[in-house]
Amino acid sequence: MPITSRRAGAALLMLGFGTFSFVTVEVLPIGLLTVMADDLGRSRSDVGLLVTGYAVVVVLASIPLTRLTHRLPRRLVISGTLAVLALSATLAALAGSYQVLLVSRLFTALAQALFWSIVAPIATGLFPPTVRGRVVARLAIGTAAAPVLGIPLGTWLGEQAGWRVPFVVMAVLGAATCVGLTVLLPRIEVRDGASSRGWEPDARRFAVLVVTAAIAVTGFLTFNTYVTPFLLDISGFTPDALGPMLFVSGLGGLAGTLVVGRVIDRRPWASLVLPLVLLTAALAGLYAFGGHKVPTVVLITATGVAFSGLAVATQSRTLQVAPGSTDIASASTSSAFNVGIAAGAFVGGVLIDGPGVRSVALVGAILTAAGLALMVAEPVLARRRARVAESEHDGPGRQVCEEAA
Repeated sequence: MPITSRRAGAALLMLGFGTFSFVTVEVLPIGLLTVMADDLGRSRSDVGLLVTGYAVVVVLASIPLTRLTHRLPRRLVISGTLAVLALSATLAALAGSYQVLLVSRLFTALAQALFWSIVAPIATGLFPPTVRGRVVARLAIGTAAAPVLGIPLGTWLGEQAGWRVPFVVMAVLGAATCVGLTVLLPRIEVRDGASSRGWEPDARRFAVLVVTAAIAVTGFLTFNTYVTPFLLDISGFTPDALGPMLFVSGLGGLAGTLVVGRVIDRRPWASLVLPLVLLTAALAGLYAFGGHKVPTVVLITATGVAFSGLAVATQSRTLQVAPGSTDIASASTSSAFNVGIAAGAFVGGVLIDGPGVRSVALVGAILTAAGLALMVAEPVLARRRARVAESEHDGPGRQVCEEAA
């Protein structure tokens, strides 16, 4: 019996809470970077490595975990990822040392690796195929809401009550979401339906998408992992302004998600290119004008708009051009994003210990420009592939015709 539209909507809302929870927990160390570093007696780059290690685990675990759990009920698997999130966030809140905190982060990363691989196929499988792009955009509202609510509130709460308290809050939210998904998701499996395969499979376009995502995310995270010291040391904001600044960036992210969601089904390629253009321009602008508060506010907002739009467009494009299982394809793009997160955190850490904090914006802009160039070239690469395939297909037939003549 098909799931009712009301229940499907409620399940999508719970999945959105799941995306909100994982993004918030993943990025919390960025907003709390200075607080955590002081409390644990570690350097800023050490705390930044909590993001790098997290991302490395997601990269390494996404595809293997997706394959390993492929035959398990989707409801059980995705609810289990939220249960692990709740437990590991609790462990993080109780961590008495940097090492224990790192272990808790790695467990959360394992859960996230699997969650992001299956959440979009599960969500789109609850609705008709004609609204896939819209469903992905609605799912991404949870992702976009994390910078608007989760990160600023977590940063503020951490500064007021200690960095452990936000992790307690996320543990509670993760547990509640786990229960909600267990109740609302159908017992029947959705992975063998229309959402389990790309509707326009193209291995060349998918490969370009994965590489572009990895490069562009590296560029953004080179800057964004160390946005707190950038705002403090370069722009001259006070610590009290960090929460509002991250809130502004998050509002931009929510706006980007909503805008891209309106056009993504009609203009999938443009929905990827335009955010890359805006992201490159914003990062370059931060390098040039980051010492001035007003331009910084505008440009930080622009990075939020661009990156959220890029994330939504990448996920939707994955479901479109996936050359095989959308679960495995989603695992691949999730790995690409986390390669970018890990590489960006590492590159940014090297830069702030070397050339200085301001350089993270310049290097970030260069990398996102490289991703933009690759995506702009994608139609040419795809057409070349199509011509080669057509030539290989028509060649023997033409030869037979010539011999018959």
